[in-house]
Parts: sequence; structure tokens; C-alpha cells
Amino acid sequence: MTQQNELDTSTVAITRNGPRPIVILTAVLAVSLSLFQMYIAGIDPLGLFYQRGIHLALVMMLAFLVFPPFQRHERGALAWAVDLLFLCAAGYSGFYLIYNLDDIFARAGFWDEMDIWVGIMTIVVLLEACRRAVGLGMTMIGVIVLIYAFAGPRGALPWLNDWLPQVLQHRGYDLERVAAQMYLGQEGIFGVPLGVAATYVFMFVLFGAVLEVTGAGRFFIDLAFTLTGKKRGGPAKAAVVASATLGSISGSAIANVVTSGAFTIPLMKKVGYKPAEAGGIEAAASTGGQITPPLMGAGAFLIAEYTRMPYLDILKVSIFPAILYFFTVYLFVHIIAVKRNMKGMSTEDLPVLRDTMLRGWYFLIPLGLLIYLLVMGYSPMRVGFYAILAIFFITGVNGLWMAWKRGRENGRLIDEIMQSAWAGARKVWLGFELGARNALAVSIACGVAGMIVAVVGLTGLGLKFTSIMLAFSDGNLLLAVLLVWFASLILGVGLPVTAAYIVLIILVGPALSNEFGVPLLIAHLLVFWYSQDSNVTPPVALAAFAAAAIARSKTMETSFAAWKYAKGLYMVPLYFVFNHELIMGGPLHVLLWDAALLILSLVAFAAIFENFLFTWMRWPTRIIMTLGMVMVFFPDITYEITGAALIGATVIGNYLAARRLQPALSAA
Repeated sequence: MTQQNELDTSTVAITRNGPRPIVILTAVLAVSLSLFQMYIAGIDPLGLFYQRGIHLALVMMLAFLVFPPFQRHERGALAWAVDLLFLCAAGYSGFYLIYNLDDIFARAGFWDEMDIWVGIMTIVVLLEACRRAVGLGMTMIGVIVLIYAFAGPRGALPWLNDWLPQVLQHRGYDLERVAAQMYLGQEGIFGVPLGVAATYVFMFVLFGAVLEVTGAGRFFIDLAFTLTGKKRGGPAKAAVVASATLGSISGSAIANVVTSGAFTIPLMKKVGYKPAEAGGIEAAASTGGQITPPLMGAGAFLIAEYTRMPYLDILKVSIFPAILYFFTVYLFVHIIAVKRNMKGMSTEDLPVLRDTMLRGWYFLIPLGLLIYLLVMGYSPMRVGFYAILAIFFITGVNGLWMAWKRGRENGRLIDEIMQSAWAGARKVWLGFELGARNALAVSIACGVAGMIVAVVGLTGLGLKFTSIMLAFSDGNLLLAVLLVWFASLILGVGLPVTAAYIVLIILVGPALSNEFGVPLLIAHLLVFWYSQDSNVTPPVALAAFAAAAIARSKTMETSFAAWKYAKGLYMVPLYFVFNHELIMGGPLHVLLWDAALLILSLVAFAAIFENFLFTWMRWPTRIIMTLGMVMVFFPDITYEITGAALIGATVIGNYLAARRLQPALSAA
């Protein structure tokens, strides 16, 4: 007997498929994972291998319960039997490591046969879990790098070395060395990427899930509509504002599209945006959530770990770039609305600000607590722990207060309180289950990324890639940045954003910092921003595809629209590469000047693409504005002043032309 049970609270629904014992086991494992993460975040952090070993074992076990072997086919008895074998193998991988940890340390490199076999089993199980939860692309890259480790005269596949270009050849490693490196070392599966996923990332993903099940998502969407709904193109502007808040804590651009897009996309179409435009705007805005503090789609934690900088410092330098990105999307939205003379939404169709705040003001308290604790220097993992407890406490008190009021009115005080308590308990359970499910893909991808990082270090591939990069760019920084963009685009076809960032920064980070003189933090931000383009860039644009499904538009048309609106992903970090002060710090007058230039160039960029600013632009104006925008990016004061003057002159000219046309349009 197969059970399909859908739970829904506010904006959240979890669909559970499978036999009833499997449904129960999945829910129990998911909640157990969340409780384990709460324990290590707020009570006892445990040791590195205990923490990461238990986390990965539970994550892989859940993956085999949640994701079928093939997405379009239901699991029969044989498939369930195979999956239960994988489930047991996943659990044993964690149990073996933890139970034998002292003996493994004592052997110190002299591994016994069982160690190696369990290591091989764990690699196979992890790759299969990756295929299901993340996709075939990430899995194939994991397989390829493992095969690459075996190539070489001393490797398990020595003949493969003859097929490799000379620059990529290495000594090679046997099966025992590779399995031990992946499973028993601190630089393989249980390396930095999984460590970040098992601590900071999970807690903030859980925080976002708990906010979602308690109704915070709808509150922030309503709040965005009250602030921007009456303006021209109001629903599109609300999508930008809502995505800036929801996306910063959801950890997923696709989840953001599905959550806010269900409300914003139909309303965008209603006020005059084409279906593909509506989907593209939502996808571009949702992608911005992944570069917005505090979560940044796991990026902030990884950048902090790799650069050895405090997490709070990463957040501080990321705020202004994120604002600029949303400014670009907002500007596109506004220009389209003005160009088509769109109207805003009527007052009757909009939520009332006072009612919205009365209904959900308490959601701002956990967010405020989170920011306060981060500023006070608490560990991000501990901050997530306290923020989650704060949400449960605040919403619980609010629920009991509302139940008490209803009970006083209808004379059923005890019944109302009991019902409220039961509903609260269900939300806690659902939040823990949803948080674990949402973290599966990230944790599994980070486990495989750890394998890739280990092979890069083992074979010296990072240094080889630096040589390749120098050869292709001929020492030109702009060409090097274009190579990074192209590599991120290729990786984005098969990898999720977090994995693409990890792989790319390991390969190109040393070259950007050591050979081209780009500061380490800016190199990481550049790679991280460029890794986001898989969400919006054809032919694989996952967030755009999700938005197209809601907008009922063509996927490629929606992807190209999203790609256009998300061009801030390329412009903003490129400017930082040539103008370090906005990230690394500098004199106030330099910061203000650079900020003004960047804002001016983004205005020019949107106007050139739309051929409109205050009114339509003629082609000579667009050429002059393009020339000015290019000159602004040169780190030379003469070029910057000239470029700013050209852009300023064309903007003023376009404004005056619009003023001259206004009386004629009014008379008509």
C-alpha cells in the first residue's frame, strides 16, 4: 500500500510518497538530523569526525528514502530492496568511522583491509546519493576526478596517463591511497566543504525552513507589496523586495522562485509584463537572494572558511554589492514599467500595512536577534541555534495568546489552548523535517566537492590549472576574468551553485591571487558571484525554468529574460576586480567616488539594454553611453571622469528630451 500525504501550513507543503513505514522512517530520520544539528550547535559541538560522520550518514540515508533511483518511475519492490541496501550502507559508513575512530587514529596511515573496503563503499554510496539528490553532472565530475587520480605510472590506471596532455600528467595513485584519502583523511569527503555544510549552512537552512512553516514567507511578501504595490509595475518591484528578504535566508534560488513567484508572477502578468518577462524578473530577483547576507546560499560560510576571515566581515563587505544587484533588477523593472506606461495595483488589491504588521511583526524579532548576535561576535552556528529557538518561542507565545483570546470569546479556553499547542507542535515537527530535506542537496554536493578538492591537492591540478590560465590569458587580467566566467558557465551546467564555487575557486583562486594580484577576498567574491549564473543563463537556468513553469511561458525565452535582468552578476564583481577599495576599504572620498561610478554605470547598462531611460534613446546616444560605461571600469582617474561625463551628459539629455515630449503627450 502506498501513501501520499501532503501537509500544508501557510505556504509550506511536503509531499511524502511511499509505503507507510517508509514515510514514517523518512520523517523520523529528518527530524532526528535536525535535532542532532541543534544539539551540536547549542549544547555539545563534538569532534570533527563525529560531527561530520553522523551528519553525512543521516543525510545519505535520507537521500535514498526521499529520492527514487529514477525520477520518472515509481519504486517497485526490487527498487525499494536495493534502496534499503544503500540505506544500510550509508548508515554503516558513519557507524564504522565513529566506532573505530580511536583505532583508525592509532593506525596513523597503516590502514587495514576493512578500512579501505568501507572507504570504497562510502565513495560509491555518496556518488549514488549525489546522482539522485544533486544530478548526474556533479556525479560525473566526481567520477572523472577519481579516474584522474588513478592515472599515472604509479596509479591504478597507468595507461590513462598517455592520453592526458603533458601539463595534466602526474604520478598516479592506487585504489588504497585514494580510498584512504577520501574516507579517512580530513581533506576528502569529510573536508572543509562538508564541515561548513554540517555546521553553519544546515543551521541557517533550518532557520529559513522554520521561518517558512510559521508563516514568515507570506508576511514578507505582503510587506513587500504594501511598500511597492502602488508604484508602476508594483508586483515586479514587490518581487525584487520580497526576494531580497526571503532569498537571503532560504538558501535556494529555486525555493525562492516557488515561494514568492506563486504570488508575484501572476500579478506581474496582470499589470502588463509579458509572461517570459515576469518569470525572468522573478528568477533574477530570486538569484539575488543567494548573494545577500546573512546566508548567501552557504557562500558566506565557505568564503569565511577559505579566506580565514571572520564571518561577520564577509557579511559587511557583501551588503553593498547585494544592494547594487537588486538596484539593477529594480531599475530594469522600473524602465519597462515607464516605457509601457504601466500602472500600479489598486489600494483594494493590496494588503494594508497596519494589518500586515499586526499580523506578523513578531517575525522581525528573530531576525533582529540574529543580526545582534552576529554583531556581538557569537559563532554563526550558535546564532542559528538561538534564532531558531527565538522563532519557536515568539510564534508559540503569539499562538497561545490568540488561542486565549478566542477561548475567552467562545467559552472554550482549554480546547483552544490545546488545539493551538498541537498546531504548534506540528509546525515544529514540519519545520525540522523541511529543514533536513532542504539541506540534503547542499550537504551531499559538499561531500562530493570535498573529494574533488582532495584530488586537486593530491595531483597538483590547481597549479597545473594556473599554468593553463596564464597561457590562455597571456597575463591579461580581463581575459583571465572572462575565462573564469566561461568556466563557471560550463560548470554551472552540471553543478549546483555551491559546488561550482568550491571547484572553481580551488582551480582559479590561486592564479587570480598569486599571478594576477587580485586580493584573495575579491577573488572569492568574483568566483562566487559568477557561480550564480547557472540559475539564469541558458541553456541550463534552473531558477528560470521554475519561474517559466509558474508563468506558463517558454523556458528558453524566460531564461534569456532572466539572463538579461541578472547582468549585475557580471558587472558588479568585475568592477571590484579593477577597483578594490569598495571591498578592501580606502579613504572615504575614494569609496564615495567609486560607488557613484558603479551606480552610474549600472544605470547606463540598464538604459542601453532597454533602449529607454526617461524616454526612448537614439542609437548615437546608446553608443556614447556604452563608451562611457566601458571607460568607467578603467582604474584611471582620467578615464573615469571622462566616462562619468559621457554617461551624465546622455542621462541629462534623455531627461530633457522626456520633459519636452511630456506636454505633447499630455495634449494628445
